[in-house]
Amino acid sequence: MKKFIYVIAVLIFCTVSFDVIADAAPVSAPVNKMTTELPVKKTPAPLQATVVSPVAIVNNPSLYLNKTVSFSGEFVSFTSLGLDYKPAFRESSKYIGVLIKRPDVKDHTIPLSELKMFMTRELAEKNIDIDTGDTFYLTGKVFSNALGDPWLDITEFKITNQKNKQEKKN
Repeated sequence: MKKFIYVIAVLIFCTVSFDVIADAAPVSAPVNKMTTELPVKKTPAPLQATVVSPVAIVNNPSLYLNKTVSFSGEFVSFTSLGLDYKPAFRESSKYIGVLIKRPDVKDHTIPLSELKMFMTRELAEKNIDIDTGDTFYLTGKVFSNALGDPWLDITEFKITNQKNKQEKKN
């Protein structure tokens, strides 16, 4: 019986001691600053783009309005088409238009002029060696559907294949 009373006394003492220690400790005890203040690099989140056909954008520009899209295409030319048009204004001194080949026509080159695409002149200068027939991959945001056509700002542009690269070397 003495052993039983001794065990109960120890249990009561331990319980009371834990309660006293818990009450005495501050709620937000200091934490080791070495583990909590690590430098965190903030990197911009990658653009979440919908991969889509340029013809699909032309067929339903309202569906893609204010959306970021990506697609591959075949370059036709730089152009001033659509620049300085007030409802979807892009200043010709800062931007240049881009025309691509209609992907739904295979036997000859017809530009997809319904898709008004613009890139900054700075981005265009980085891709100045692109020629008709070269392929690219782009990401951009459809910012307007003025005149029932999609108007797209190109944010990323990468040449994927230069058709005439071998001819240029010779």
